[in-house]
Amino acid sequence: MTTLPNPLLSAARMLLLNALAWIAVSAVGALGAASASGYLRLWQQWCIDYVPMMMLSSGLCLALLRWPTLFASWRKVLLLFVVVMVLFQPLQWLYLDWVRDDDTLGLQSAYLARLRMRRFSWFITGATFAIIVAIGNWRLARARERDLQRTHTENLELSLALEQQRMLALRAQLEPHFIFNALNAISALVRDGDKAVSLQGISRLSDLLRYALSASLRDSVRLGEELRFVRDYADLQRLRYGERLQLHVHCDDLRLHEAPCPPLLLQPLIENALRHDLDCHDGASDIQVRIEQRGDMLSISVSNPLNASVPANPGTGLGLQNTRERLRIFNPSAALHTERRGERFYAEIELPWE
Repeated sequence: MTTLPNPLLSAARMLLLNALAWIAVSAVGALGAASASGYLRLWQQWCIDYVPMMMLSSGLCLALLRWPTLFASWRKVLLLFVVVMVLFQPLQWLYLDWVRDDDTLGLQSAYLARLRMRRFSWFITGATFAIIVAIGNWRLARARERDLQRTHTENLELSLALEQQRMLALRAQLEPHFIFNALNAISALVRDGDKAVSLQGISRLSDLLRYALSASLRDSVRLGEELRFVRDYADLQRLRYGERLQLHVHCDDLRLHEAPCPPLLLQPLIENALRHDLDCHDGASDIQVRIEQRGDMLSISVSNPLNASVPANPGTGLGLQNTRERLRIFNPSAALHTERRGERFYAEIELPWE
């Protein structure tokens, strides 16, 4: 069984709806003007009278299907209205004179009847034209709204895809950077010739890599997991720096351990603190990590002392920049602020959390 193409199906549906609408109008008009005994005859007459209007409305509707912007301009509407009134009205009057030819009426009565019909035809033609214009503009507005919504949805999907690709790129950039720095710590142990400590470092690195690879496949992890990872990372680095590495984590509210955050969020900040602290002098470090809730925001602060007499290790600047960008993608309201306060450097994360 074959089916009508979509345009033909729409046209057929439009013609059927027009015919049913005029039949209904005829039924309502005849109901108000006829007696009970003459209703069917008058309804039939009204249906015959409205054949030109049915053809006019069907033609305008079909034109709208072919040219949706037909009534988009008021100049076009006015011009088409003039054409309809100049060309269609005389033809309609001729048709009504033909179908209403009644020799039983006197000359004056027939004249008055036709005059009333012509006056009414002006009204019904104008009203029909106005309704078709309104329908056309409504359909055009609906089509524009659908197009706008579709474009908006496509833009959102494209933006989401770009953000996801950017996040994947940042993760791919972060993991080799982390591995490179961890291997540097182990290579320093190997150069010192301490085989047992080097093997211990390789074992710790294996545990760190296992978490890093699994966490990188997720969009978020629990803050408690990140804190354990940071402690394990500090233990690995402590094999290199010894007891000089002093890391203190302050988080009195254990509920905050359940807060979601991007994976590998804190490690770059700890690494940055090590580079600007232990790598710049031979003394002990004092890296402080403070986690607290401030209203509906989760505050994570990582600070380390600065030695004014020793030039800081500039590094590549990748860690902080990467962290700031990953926070923005994770939650547009999240932010990373860095500043120097007195003799300490602070990297503070603000992350929305309820």
